[in-house]
Amino acid sequence: MGSAKYIPDDLDRRIIAHLRADGRASLSKLADALGVARGTVQNRLDRLLETGALLGFTVRVREDYDDRTVRAVMLIEVTGKSTTQVILKLRGITEIRSLHTTNGSWDLVADIRAQNLSDFDRVLREVRMIDGVENSETSLLLSTV
Repeated sequence: MGSAKYIPDDLDRRIIAHLRADGRASLSKLADALGVARGTVQNRLDRLLETGALLGFTVRVREDYDDRTVRAVMLIEVTGKSTTQVILKLRGITEIRSLHTTNGSWDLVADIRAQNLSDFDRVLREVRMIDGVENSETSLLLSTV
């Protein structure tokens, strides 16, 4: 990743928007959709990746693809100035898919996905045992509406 500050222009934003909708779109398909040459798309993608504006490509899965997993949102309150250490430990828990800082009463929000209730229970215990975690509140996600 490059360290240069790169500001995407309209074409870059349009490329990214198309990739969000179809991350597997070919260069030719992107070029046709955007009305530019294939080489232009390739150069722009190279630059977006090189500067770190685009971090990579990923797979998006339907929410109900694996509905046998346990999903939850955990709100976490951190004691004093231990947020950095708590974040480092939370990142080591594989069932925590994403972690966000926030404002208000809670300091962090964790998106949890566990294979079953037993694994989910273990994750809750692991989080609560981390030095610096003062309090937490967890809500299971039952269905997407």
